[in-house]
Amino acid sequence: MINVFAILTIVKFRIREFVTEYHYSILGPLISNLLFVIIFSTIDRFYSLSVGDISFIQFLIPGLIVMIVAQESFDNPSASIINSKQIGSFDDFLLAPLSRFEIFIAYVLSQIFIGLLLAIINVIILSYFITFNYFSIFSFFYYLTLVIIFFSSIGSVVGFLSYRWDTQSTVSNFFISPINFMSGTFFSINSLPDNLKIILLYNPYYYIITYFRDSFYVRSEIQYYNNFIVFLFIFIIFIISGYIFYRGYNVIK
Repeated sequence: MINVFAILTIVKFRIREFVTEYHYSILGPLISNLLFVIIFSTIDRFYSLSVGDISFIQFLIPGLIVMIVAQESFDNPSASIINSKQIGSFDDFLLAPLSRFEIFIAYVLSQIFIGLLLAIINVIILSYFITFNYFSIFSFFYYLTLVIIFFSSIGSVVGFLSYRWDTQSTVSNFFISPINFMSGTFFSINSLPDNLKIILLYNPYYYIITYFRDSFYVRSEIQYYNNFIVFLFIFIIFIISGYIFYRGYNVIK
């Protein structure tokens, strides 16, 4: 039987930790996005970098929101777990009457709340720079939740198996950042040569960003096949990550 009370306790603790460290967890990502918008707004004013029927800034901002949520969804649980392991407080979780899989569930659930809150704050602030032609609340929350589950699962596993910040930084620099930058955050697939489009066409994360961007501007039909593949991919990553937590390999040094 799942220990719901213990899971909720961990979730409350992590949310309180997130809010307490607002200067790092909220203001930092927000200022980073604002700098991107200001820089590209200036460039767009001189070079008119429009993408289809929308301006480049309108194209860019949804991608920035997904990117910052994805980065924080990886950094937050991985950094929290590594830090707690270094100071010894993670042993309290392992000694508590709850399974390692329940610890994993608690980290993912708390990160969903944290990621959605971060996205909402960014939308409110960045909406000053753009006008929404259409806004789908369901698509907004659905695709963001998929992003958070994917990256928080990876982040939790990295923190779970690591004892040094070097490992976390390596994964962030060589996997998380490249997949964010190379999945259509800053550019349209139409701007790529035909022989490079395959990079995005077979990248599930690209479709998440595309459909999330459409939730701001286009009342489009649901692509059931693509959405099923994306959901299946995220679900598999989630199950694999949960299994690693369940097995508990290399947790105790």
